Amino acid sequence: MGKITNEELLNSIKAKFESDVTEVTEPYGLLTFETSREKITDLLTFLKTDPALQFIYLTDLTGIHYPEQEKQIGVIYHLHSLINGVRVRIKVFMDENDLHIPTATTIWDGANWMERETYDFFGVIFDGHPDLRRILNVDDMTVFPMRKEYPLEDPNRVDKRDYFFGR
Repeated sequence: MGKITNEELLNSIKAKFESDVTEVTEPYGLLTFETSREKITDLLTFLKTDPALQFIYLTDLTGIHYPEQEKQIGVIYHLHSLINGVRVRIKVFMDENDLHIPTATTIWDGANWMERETYDFFGVIFDGHPDLRRILNVDDMTVFPMRKEYPLEDPNRVDKRDYFFGR
């Protein structure tokens, strides 16, 4: 079986999810697009089960925080079609006050720990997840450390002043 192009892949996706696929780009040749959380389960199921596409491998599932955007928190899916030798990135952005998204563990068992990690670091709640709890941080932690809500450095540190470095 030969490799399918990003254009053929996008045509297959748009044939079924025309208005649900937005912000299509190809950074470094990787087909990237956004969809809504209402359609993510249907889209992921289609990509995995379609006989021509066969995106059977969930490479990564993670979160991202863009505090300057209206919808600040995103969940990023990286899928790989081993048969066709092509990858795709799917993004779903949500408002920081409503961070619920359907779980992908019903499609890939391997999404389990990736979703737990995303919950642990970004606070995204995966509805239907079999065991959504913290995986790397302490259980009684009340913040989500990968969100860009705090300054990177303590402004009160005196050892970081420019005059110590001849500036």
